Amino acid sequence: MSELPLEPKAFAETVAGMLRRIQPAAAVELAGPRELSVNGRRLDLENLFRMVVQEPDRGLEIAEHYLEQLFAGDAIQLGDMPFELAKPRIMPRIQPESIFENLSRELVAHVPYVNGTVVVFVTDLPQMTISITTEQVIRWGVTPEDLELIARQNLEKYAPELEVRLVESKEGGRAAIVSEQDGYDAARLLLSGLYERLAPQLGGDFYVATPARDMFVAMSRAPGDFVNRLRDRVSQDYERLPYPITSELFYVTRDGVAGTLGLAA
Repeated sequence: MSELPLEPKAFAETVAGMLRRIQPAAAVELAGPRELSVNGRRLDLENLFRMVVQEPDRGLEIAEHYLEQLFAGDAIQLGDMPFELAKPRIMPRIQPESIFENLSRELVAHVPYVNGTVVVFVTDLPQMTISITTEQVIRWGVTPEDLELIARQNLEKYAPELEVRLVESKEGGRAAIVSEQDGYDAARLLLSGLYERLAPQLGGDFYVATPARDMFVAMSRAPGDFVNRLRDRVSQDYERLPYPITSELFYVTRDGVAGTLGLAA
């Protein structure tokens, strides 16, 4: 049998078992759907998953080759990457606080956010993304707040011609959808010019839903039927999609982003 299971948790468990055989000295744990923790660093398996989906009959062969290459040569030395080399590759991701059920909070470089979430940081490389640890931050002589500023600036440049699709509902509400599918759709909530770009289309202050890593939907605050219908859909997406973040809405104003956790819509 050369196929890998494609259900997210089963996929990650199978790859984790393979990695333990290839790197018996490594501490490998599940960190979420299609995510592993390897020696305290988060390893995103999304690229590997996409490769396997293209040729499912060769799934095990593809995964074994991928892992061998990933942990060969310079790749295993990512923790020693100089700051000036890493700096243009530092990117942000919004994650739920629940990630710390599987990872030590003290080991992961992060800053608190709203709606029960945190902003973590990854080194974005051509074939993978690996989380930045507190140890790296100390060695680089920077702070998590420094990383946040750098990561937001890099996010601005990552896809400067960001495509936004506007949709008008039957109730009269409007939504703006970002779907770059590059692993940073939800993180676009952190863009500095988000309000100026979307407020004119959405009638001023607006909500943003990020139920999962690859979803970003901004919506007008009225009418109520429209917002409630989208909230129901967001709750469903939060339950079914990989890399879930939150079912709560973010409230975006000219002054910044606020959470709605525990508040009535």
